[in-house]
Formats: sequence, structure tokens, C-alpha cells
Amino acid sequence: MDSKVPCCPFFNKPMPRLIWDTKRISEPAPSDFYLDSVIYPGGVEYPNGTPTNRLVLGENLAVMSTLLPEYEGAIDLIYADPPFFSNKRYKSRIGRNEDSRRPADWQLGEGYQDAWDDIESYLDMLYPRLYLMYRLLSPTGTLYLHLDWHASHYAKILLDELFGAERFLNEIVWIYHGPSPIRSAFKRKHDTILVYTKSKHYTFNADAVREPYHPNTIKTFASSPKAGFGKKPNLKQGKVPEDWWYFPVVARLHKERTGYPTQKPEALLRRIILASSNPGDLVADFFCGSGTTPIVAGSLGRRFIASDMQWYAIFTTITRCIDVKMPPFRVEIDSRFEPHTKIVDAAGVLNYSKEASILEISPKKKDDFDYWEVDPGWDGKVFRSAFQAKRLKKGKFSTKVPLSFKEKDICVRLVKPNGERVQVEIKKNQKPRA
Repeated sequence: MDSKVPCCPFFNKPMPRLIWDTKRISEPAPSDFYLDSVIYPGGVEYPNGTPTNRLVLGENLAVMSTLLPEYEGAIDLIYADPPFFSNKRYKSRIGRNEDSRRPADWQLGEGYQDAWDDIESYLDMLYPRLYLMYRLLSPTGTLYLHLDWHASHYAKILLDELFGAERFLNEIVWIYHGPSPIRSAFKRKHDTILVYTKSKHYTFNADAVREPYHPNTIKTFASSPKAGFGKKPNLKQGKVPEDWWYFPVVARLHKERTGYPTQKPEALLRRIILASSNPGDLVADFFCGSGTTPIVAGSLGRRFIASDMQWYAIFTTITRCIDVKMPPFRVEIDSRFEPHTKIVDAAGVLNYSKEASILEISPKKKDDFDYWEVDPGWDGKVFRSAFQAKRLKKGKFSTKVPLSFKEKDICVRLVKPNGERVQVEIKKNQKPRA
């Protein structure tokens, strides 16, 4: 072992390291991603509000390398939910009103792959990304790495190497219920979240995550002054949770389900973000998937940077952001991952008609689209979304644009259930048509 190997704090001896033939730190050249759009949920602060949050479509190793000059040592909390080495290929559910008990009938779309040739190829992916996360963390920052039994034991050795074993804070076990095909072993119903801090000085808001004591505990202390061996906790204040957490999986949370595979529950991220960051802090998730981290971070008054290499993940995150009181955010795209956007004539896609001082726009066939948004002051360069609409089971699927924008071009973007994007421009001198 060489002198760079961290020492065990208990025995003052070098720590073991995980070695494989292709192990190396690789930092790709920074990406050249561009500003695709600025989203103003509900039109708040449109068009001049400065977005403080960033959502990036791109491969995260290149994304993090690109962010280093600006954000090295600046991110307060990173939640990482990478592939688990499950060797599965996941699909998203994009069908409507399907029977959740009949997966053979589901309409499936783009998801992500968690398939690897061997454990070495998986570690080749994970190791350099953990290294960049370490560099991006602030001196008081915290990393939560979410895995399960497939690879968490390998990851802990890598984190001991990168952070130092003394910077290990917690091994959190997230437990949940659900069906399982296993008949030859105990059912595997927990994930492992490894928590490491950048230094001995870090954020931990114990009071922000307290929960009520169990009713039996309260009864026990009420029944006898000897309960707790003379140590009585503040029962009204509640307790700091243990390192095992129960939250239902998203499959049991109908209001949160997006159809995106391996989506994590908002309550899980809420506890993490409340505990390890403060309002105004910067939170990052470079495997953001369905967008739970940025959704919760934004709703709790934190700034966020989130990225994913799948367009459907970015699109899912955008649609969730419009449902909460989210400050404006930027959508940036690495041109190598640019979603296909079809430019079409408005006549074939939209109805738009004048009602009093309102220009009402709606898709001709609303079932063709799941989401659409309008920039009423289109400059032909950066799409600035002021009006957003999601297809609902009931009600009108339309956007009403004040005619104060009548002297400007209007751009409409629509997204199909499979994620395909369509763009329509309405010139300021075009006449409304039914």
C-alpha cells in the first residue's frame, strides 16, 4: 500500500483499497451544453426573472466536469441514486388509465439500462463519478449515495478511499413493503444509503427531522417514573429518527407516480434535504431520473442542479416542477443528447381563437399530447415558458394568453406521451383560427 492510502482512525493503519484492472480517474473534456429554455412555472417572474436552478440533459460525467470551474467546492448536498448493478433494463410506463395489475398490457417507453458486463465495468462507471462529486461538495457538504445489496459494499470501500473512513456518517436502511418472487431466501425489502461528509464540520438539522414518539413509548413514560431508567426524553419535542427508515415505495403512492422506473418517494428526499441542508443551500442530483430531488429541494427553498442523460427523465422532471411553487429554472442540453424537436405548421396542430382580451390556444387533438407550454414573447432563440398545461382526465386542455402579447410572436411546444417534442410558431400577424 502506498502513502496515499487513508488510515483507519481506530488502528492508525492503512485502509484496504478496492483494486481492479481498469480502475482509474477519468475526467472527460467539458461538454458544450446550451440554454434550451427557461421555465417560469405559472408564469411567475416571466420574462425577466433570473433562474437560480439548473436542469441539464447530458451524460453526468461530462456534466460534472463542465460544472467544476464554477461549482468546485460549492455544492452543499449531493444525493446520488445511480444504477444499482441490478442487470435489468427498465422502461417507463407511458400508457393512460391502464390496469396496474396487468403489466403485460402496459404501454412502455424510454427508461434506462442497468446492465453491465461485470462488476468491474460497473465500478468503472461509479468510481470517477464519486470522485467528481467529492470535488464538487463544499467543505461542509454531505453526500448521500443510494444503492442496495448488489453493490453497496463495493461503494463503501470506494467512499472510504475518497472521503476517508473517518468521514463516514451513517448507513441508512430504507425499508418498504411489496410483493416479491423470492421463495428460497428472505425477501429483499430494503435499500442502503451511505452518508459521507466532506469534513468534520457539516450540516445536520436534528430538529428539522424530528418525529413523534410511538404511542407505546408515551404510555410507558406516563405509567411509571422509573421508565427509561430515570432519563425522560422531551416527549412533546419528538425524537430524531434512527438509521432505519420506513417510507412506502412510490407504487403505493398514487399521487406521486409518474410511471418512471425506480422513482423514489418525496418523503425520503424531504428528510434527507431537511437534515443536511439549509434554505438557500445548493442541492445536486446527477442521476435525477423522475426529478424527486429537484422537486423537493425547490419546494423547500433550496437551489438545485439536476441532470440526467435521458430526455424522458428531464421531461418528467419539468412536468413535476410546474405542479409545485418552483422558482424559474434553466433547461440546458448537451447537443449530443438533444431531443428530437419537430417544427410543424400551426394549422395542423393548434386551434387558437380570440375571446375578449384573451387569445385561447388548444391542441386540435388533445389526446395526442400530454404536456404543452407557451412562450408569448418568442425571440426565436431561447424558449421562455410562461404558460404550461398538462393533459387532464377531465376538463379543457387549453392555455389563455393575454392579448398584451399580441405584438409579439408566440411559440408553443407540445410533448407526446412517448416524449417526442413538437414546436409551433404563431407569427404576430397571423389571424386566429378556430
